[in-house]
Amino acid sequence: MQKLGASTAMRDDAIRIESLRKTYSGGKGQPEKQALKGIDLTIPRGSVFGLLGPNGAGKSTMINILAGLVRKTSGQVTIWGFDQDANPRQSRAAIGVMPQELNLDPFFTPRGALEVQAGLYGVPKQDRRSDEILEMVGLTDKAHAYARTLSGGMRRRLLLGKALVHHPHILVLDEPTAGVDIGLRQMLWENIRKLNQQGMTIILTTHYLEEAEEMCDEIAIIDQGEMVARDSTANLLGRLDSKSMVVQPASPVAELPQGAGITAELRDDGAVVLRYHSDKTSAEEVLAAVHGAGISIRDVKTAEADLEDVFLALTKSG
Repeated sequence: MQKLGASTAMRDDAIRIESLRKTYSGGKGQPEKQALKGIDLTIPRGSVFGLLGPNGAGKSTMINILAGLVRKTSGQVTIWGFDQDANPRQSRAAIGVMPQELNLDPFFTPRGALEVQAGLYGVPKQDRRSDEILEMVGLTDKAHAYARTLSGGMRRRLLLGKALVHHPHILVLDEPTAGVDIGLRQMLWENIRKLNQQGMTIILTTHYLEEAEEMCDEIAIIDQGEMVARDSTANLLGRLDSKSMVVQPASPVAELPQGAGITAELRDDGAVVLRYHSDKTSAEEVLAAVHGAGISIRDVKTAEADLEDVFLALTKSG
């Protein structure tokens, strides 16, 4: 990777955001829109960090500010030790962004697109890794095909390649697997794991919460321009302490179980789902309520809360 300054070795944060605000003017007769309302966030070096939130929460605005594409209204952004206002070139060189939109020039070949992108970042020809990147993203056999002939999945691979041409320390992935097939999704995550193992900091936005749960060390959740949670993935999952017990009855259920701290519902397939908090209600008490309702159990299984439960609990959309 490029050496971006010896002073950065003293810092532990890949990104530090302080009191970040962005307000869009509303136009004629329209009120202003506050996209970001004083966000404070630090992202550790070497982590895989999830940035989650419902549509319109402010995630894309934050990413575009980090990438230098949108000007913030106020606040401070430091990328790899460089203040974005004082050192815009250095901060921009430290970060690569794989956007959600497939914004590619249809008349460039993949190799040509990587070479042009590297030139825009001032990467000397002897330091360019276009062929290596094409091999990594699985586009070697399409190196000289026009981008307009590539499938949607191939174009998404090329976007990843373009984000890597200048050897960034930080890689931002904005909905990288939205609408892609399982094979491409697995390929993307294999590459992301390798890059992270090599020391690259990864920032991920995704609507696939199981991806964030599996991939991310830490997660921040944004809702309506405000930070509503920021913690390790394990701690966020532990916040709810919510469990579910799914009972398959031996015969149709006439009465739902009742008990303190227990909510029960009957699924269309005849199973009974019981939700409870393990710090207040034990599994034995739940089973006792099932037997008390006269239900004979054919099968039973339990499940912990997942990231979707946490997300819905913490955002106003839930």
